[in-house]
Amino acid sequence: MAQAKPPITLSSLDVDRIEALLAAVPASAFPGKAELQAELDRADVLAPEEMPPTVVTMNSIVKFTIVESGKEFVLTLVYPRDMDGSADKISIFAPVGSALLGLSVGDELAWPGPGGKAMTVRVKQIVYQPESSGEMHR
Repeated sequence: MAQAKPPITLSSLDVDRIEALLAAVPASAFPGKAELQAELDRADVLAPEEMPPTVVTMNSIVKFTIVESGKEFVLTLVYPRDMDGSADKISIFAPVGSALLGLSVGDELAWPGPGGKAMTVRVKQIVYQPESSGEMHR
């Protein structure tokens, strides 16, 4: 039986921006579009200044593990336009990026990975979050 998904919390600003991106992207260009839209639809949406500091927001630097491999990563969750080929960024349109958005420290979420195999991401630490640093409009 599938594990219940943890609740997710999103900033209203992030939701607006991601919905605009999703509206502009055909499903053929983004295989995880329906899953990401479903996450947006089930999220608790707060104003940016109300975001708890333990939640993954856009432009947050997140320390997380992939449970199946035990590998640990520290990556910045960015919009596709901010992907510049650097190894320390992950796009919201990447499977892991979609899975991370809105999770809180300690949460884990199974998500369809590359090739359709489920992978589970577990958030260990928010290294940096724009909202808690007073940057509401990044």
